[in-house]
Amino acid sequence: MRIIKYFFIFLISGLLSYAQTDEEVVKTIYNTSLTNGKSYEWLDYLSNTIGGRLSGSTNAQLAVDYTKSELEKLGLDKVWLQPVMVPKWVRGEKEMAYFQTEESFERINICALGGSIATPEGGAEAEVIEVSTYKDIATLGEEKVRGKIVFINRALQPELINTFEAYGGCSSERYRGAQEAAKYGAVGTIVRSLSSRQDDYPHTGSMSYGDLPVENRIPSAAISTNDAAKLSEALKKHPNLKFHFEQSCQQFDDVVSYNVIGEITGSQFPDEYILVGGHLDSWDLGDGAHDDGAGVVQSMDVLRLLKESGIKPKRSIRVVLFMNEENGLRGARKYAEVAKEKGENHIFALESDAGGFTPRGFSFNTNEANFNQVLKWKSLFKPYYIHYFELGGSGADVRPLQSEGNVVAGLRPDSQRYFDHHHAANDTFEHVNKRELELGAATMTSLVYLYDKYGVNPLPEQKKIKD
Repeated sequence: MRIIKYFFIFLISGLLSYAQTDEEVVKTIYNTSLTNGKSYEWLDYLSNTIGGRLSGSTNAQLAVDYTKSELEKLGLDKVWLQPVMVPKWVRGEKEMAYFQTEESFERINICALGGSIATPEGGAEAEVIEVSTYKDIATLGEEKVRGKIVFINRALQPELINTFEAYGGCSSERYRGAQEAAKYGAVGTIVRSLSSRQDDYPHTGSMSYGDLPVENRIPSAAISTNDAAKLSEALKKHPNLKFHFEQSCQQFDDVVSYNVIGEITGSQFPDEYILVGGHLDSWDLGDGAHDDGAGVVQSMDVLRLLKESGIKPKRSIRVVLFMNEENGLRGARKYAEVAKEKGENHIFALESDAGGFTPRGFSFNTNEANFNQVLKWKSLFKPYYIHYFELGGSGADVRPLQSEGNVVAGLRPDSQRYFDHHHAANDTFEHVNKRELELGAATMTSLVYLYDKYGVNPLPEQKKIKD
């Protein structure tokens, strides 16, 4: 009798769960996140106990160990590490820079760009030539560039409401500036920080030498937006001023690191995968709270919130904490490579890598049928002020998983303050709001719940096969 009693209790609870409307389930998810969230606690440890997690560093390994341990505590069906070889670049001693004129001596806030070589012993010093974009270097030619430090002074366009669009318009200056300047004999490059406000924080980020031989490479650094304005003004009065900077960064051989993966195995369609993730590595100047500690802990909390809300997924839900997004995307490529080798069918992949600010919606890369499907769910998010559902854009780590019939997406928080902190020393825990972070986790969980319940719209050819 006791067995029969428990069977009926289980059956009734399952029917009640099934009978809930989507509106009710989504509300439960938001209530659970806002009253019993875990993301902020996890972020506190990741940021304040571990700190910056540059790929290949000791801190990156500590983050791997910590997040794996926390995922194991959630009682998931599987938790494992996926090995991946990653670059190891070390900043070295704190950088130093100044310029001097007949009238003054000015200290400059500066930081090496990720992947740059060091300056010569004693530093690099030369006259400065200012350009607006890296393409201007070729126009000037070797006669004007040789022996100079090229100063690329391009600001983010303030009139662009989407700050990621503004950032995308300038990121090539940081990434390609040194490569281009070296071709014309420059001795170094300094780049205006890719920040949306005027302050004294230099912002690092990845750069590349392309196929330049090692002996032809030149050091490259970023200066703060305040100092970029100061230097530009000084050059108008003193075009022959000397700029001096010192950095001691080094590139080492690749080392082994890991993607951290946890899974709830689906009850009906275990071979259909839904992925949610962020990147575990960060730059080393701050503690990587917004970029991308927030995305990491939100993604972890998606699986916990599903369990806490009584949702038993039909499809397999994976959280993937990718390693090496910042300077190589090795983790994303490795995950996609292994998934392809195993023939895994990822129907939906969602990334959070735009900070822990108030969520506004999502961007999607998919076909028209799938986008029309997600638009039907938009009203479910309206009570939470989630309005942005746009076609085009997802995230760097989930993009390699995109196929003709699946959906890859990115969480889109309010972006107005993101580039105040991006890749800088002020990307720290105290700049993340607990409630905003938890709203983001709930928003992601709600979309995962819907894709788990309804799946994706198959392509016409797939429909014929199923029929």
